[in-house]
Amino acid sequence: QVQLVESGGGLVQAGASLRLSCAASGRTFSSYVMAWFRQAQGKGRDFVARVTSTGGNTDYADSVKGRFTISRDNAKNTLYLQMNSLKPEDTAVYYCAAPTTPMAWYRADEYAYWGQGTQVTVSS
Repeated sequence: QVQLVESGGGLVQAGASLRLSCAASGRTFSSYVMAWFRQAQGKGRDFVARVTSTGGNTDYADSVKGRFTISRDNAKNTLYLQMNSLKPEDTAVYYCAAPTTPMAWYRADEYAYWGQGTQVTVSS
């Protein structure tokens, strides 16, 4: 069993920054791609960012590219999402996710393990 716990969400004004964290346990963290997804109210769960097992490669949704940075600290079994220049359209519940195999890409159904989510609300 894999456990993922997100933290760091909150209510901020447009232009502000937040740093989300995801603490992982239950398997070898360093062997797997990790990703962030988000789900706005009434919407589907959308890809935000992913990082490969070594942290050497990252990918971002076009909507967050240049503003968000995904990173990982394998020694701490922790995934991060640094969010800068936040916009109201970034408002969503943010989830960290891990796949069942070491590599996964952009679809939510490639990820079997999910945290409980952390709410990010950006006001105008």
